[in-house]
Amino acid sequence: MVGDFNFWDARRHPMRVRGVGYWELFIPHAKPGDHYKFDIIGPHSQHLPLKSDPLAFATEMRPKTASIVFDEAKLPRPRPAPANINALSEPMSIYEVHLGSWRRKGHNEWLTYRDLAEQVPSYVRDLGFTHVEFLPVSEHPFDGSWGYQPTGLYAPTSRFGGPEDFAALVDACHREGLGVMLDWVPGHFPDDPHGLGNFDGTALYEHANPLQGRHLDWGTLIYNYGRTEVVNFLVSNALFWLERYGIDGLRVDAVASMLYLDYSRPAGGWIPNKYGGRENLDAIDFLRRFNTEVFAHFPQATTAAEESTAWPQVSRPVEYGGLGFGYKWNMGWMHDTLNYISKDPIHRKHHHGDILFGLHYAFSENFILPLSHDEVVHGKRSILGRMPGDDWQRFANLRAYYSFMFGHPGKKLMFMGCEFGQEREWSHDRSLDWHLLEQKKYAGIQSLIRDLNRLYRALPALHELDCDQAGFEWIVTDDAGGNVFAWIRKGNDARARCLVAVNFSPNVYYNYRVRVPFAGKWREVLNSDSAHYGGSNVGNVGEVQTLDGLVPELNLTIPPLAAIFLVPES
Repeated sequence: MVGDFNFWDARRHPMRVRGVGYWELFIPHAKPGDHYKFDIIGPHSQHLPLKSDPLAFATEMRPKTASIVFDEAKLPRPRPAPANINALSEPMSIYEVHLGSWRRKGHNEWLTYRDLAEQVPSYVRDLGFTHVEFLPVSEHPFDGSWGYQPTGLYAPTSRFGGPEDFAALVDACHREGLGVMLDWVPGHFPDDPHGLGNFDGTALYEHANPLQGRHLDWGTLIYNYGRTEVVNFLVSNALFWLERYGIDGLRVDAVASMLYLDYSRPAGGWIPNKYGGRENLDAIDFLRRFNTEVFAHFPQATTAAEESTAWPQVSRPVEYGGLGFGYKWNMGWMHDTLNYISKDPIHRKHHHGDILFGLHYAFSENFILPLSHDEVVHGKRSILGRMPGDDWQRFANLRAYYSFMFGHPGKKLMFMGCEFGQEREWSHDRSLDWHLLEQKKYAGIQSLIRDLNRLYRALPALHELDCDQAGFEWIVTDDAGGNVFAWIRKGNDARARCLVAVNFSPNVYYNYRVRVPFAGKWREVLNSDSAHYGGSNVGNVGEVQTLDGLVPELNLTIPPLAAIFLVPES
């Protein structure tokens, strides 16, 4: 061990071996705040670069890389989140945040964890979200990785403060009634000299063979999930965040890259499993172990998988052959619907199936509908930037698309800035464009998100059966020429119903007949074309009476590029 306590002199504190691979040392005069590293001689007598502690609770700020002694017994425990906040029958609307670029100080300086604790939770709560999800906070050497290439899995990044400051941020979120989710990265790690790569002079955490141990896309190393010690290291880390910081859920990054041995590899560039297949059997066992341990120790917590393929039963229990996740991101829904909404309305009739297809599999998993950070970078444009038409149509399209998302089955996730129509692509090097809110058209988008969240939380029909096909019924699917869709969302109570009608054309449709399950008055509880949001104020004057006939029908006015929500009078 070398550090402040021994003048970084490797001769003073040699460690002693306790069995194969286990080394120990007690240094009584090391104190909180001391910096330290491991000084390791490899198996061929090579002197390795000084290594950070993989289990360190605190680290230096990049470009420095030393671990810091921290008395975790003095770490304040955040208060718990509200009970059942992650339940399938409860509303879940997640605001995804990159801490370094949500907002910045005057000279483009980061906010600290304490600054963020004063601003983020109250803002997120005011907009009606139920959860906040942070891009990875584990220590990482490169800002441009956004945290997805971590070297210190147990240490909140020192960019914004210390561990106690991060705990204060979690506590502030819980105080506002928000659940806190973390992006967690067990899929890969960087090969920085101070990190896990070649840790003792051998492939200790990774595979020795680059066909198994290196990601071609990211230039990172892959954990060897076949090693018991590596699996224990990762599972312990997952439990650590839930126990020590009161985190309510972990979103696991890049699950597809873990499941497939040939992920993003050319023919002949990967090694099959023992049965000759492409499935990573060790990674499958690890993910099942991870989810089993999390739900056994923290039954109120949840996990979510970013899994972009058709792998079956990602969010089904391990005992029934699933991977055991609580939720799965619906990447297919995101891709198809963004493809549809980016088309000029005159061409949307040719892409009608992009909207319909998602409902064929919408209840095969417990889905979260994500509009994530990955969709607003690398030339993809912002969500608003994808909208076609003139300025009015762009904002109307965005309002209709967001309303469609909140009426669609599945939990919701929205990346920061999307909630007010950020124009530019997201950059981790600058703040969001908060000045846009001085203009009514952007403030209108923000007001719509606030009202959509409140409606989603208030109406059991919009959330109780989010992940159950009993909670959904198509009403209009065949109006490709009119770009109109309509459906009924259902809650557990027989009268808990909500009609959602979406018009993705710029035309106003008068006397548009839609069948409904109950006769009587239906109240229009939200209209995305309201002038309050920047719309043209076309609608149904608050309510509609069903027509006389054997089957109850409504004669609706459906506004242009807009969605309306109606509920039956009790």
